[in-house]
Amino acid sequence: MARAISPRRKAIATLLSWAIALLLFFPILYTIITSVKTEVEAISGFNLIPSFTFENYIEVETQRDYWKPFTNSVLLSIGSTFVALIISVPAAWAMAFSPTKRTKDVLMWMLSTKMMPSVAVLVPIYLMFRDLRLLDTHFGLIAILMLINLPIVVWMLYTYFREIPGEILEAARMDGATLWNEIIHVLMPVALPGITSTMLLNIILAWNEAFWTIRLTTANAAPLTAFIASFSSPQGLFWAKLSAASTLAIAPILIMGWFSQKQLVRGLTFGAVK
Repeated sequence: MARAISPRRKAIATLLSWAIALLLFFPILYTIITSVKTEVEAISGFNLIPSFTFENYIEVETQRDYWKPFTNSVLLSIGSTFVALIISVPAAWAMAFSPTKRTKDVLMWMLSTKMMPSVAVLVPIYLMFRDLRLLDTHFGLIAILMLINLPIVVWMLYTYFREIPGEILEAARMDGATLWNEIIHVLMPVALPGITSTMLLNIILAWNEAFWTIRLTTANAAPLTAFIASFSSPQGLFWAKLSAASTLAIAPILIMGWFSQKQLVRGLTFGAVK
């Protein structure tokens, strides 16, 4: 029988949880506070009492054309996620249900590519994009975002698929299901929580990617990460306007994460408890 937790320990655990949560949230909170300050207040030092001016938001939305990079971010994150799922679902299915003695080696090799510094391959990829005329294009950015997140997507789906009993797929084959029907009508509905959480995580990673988006775009396909970087100028950083742009950039993904947190947690713990 499980031992009951005393009220004192429960209260301490609750307070500790709140303290950690507030500590993690504080940078976002301070960014929001700075966004409603004047530029003079923003550079004057640490101050939690702003003047509550919304001029920074007005300038970001009107003079800096916020909605174009916002649309680009939506297009790039959803587009790269869609392409990644098309490639990774069959790949993870093959490695989960038809493994070979080299399957684990392939998975480790894929994961090892995430350990390589991005700057190490910046020059060859930039030259490749230049020669193929993919610089500052939606197609080029969707491709690069899909490729850098593909190892994580394959690994996550492989983990979820391994938890599905192979007998389910064997029964579908005995009923005459084709390979395509097996994946679409049997595998994906069963693994829907895992696929959904993988999709949400990939959208977040693609939305927050800054290294490649800043270096492979200028204006046409620039997402919100490149939009934020544009507030750095030879005159210095405009901290209040930069904070307003950052708040507008993270707000959509925070809202999406808030409303989908149950699905995300359910998918990330898929197969953990039987």
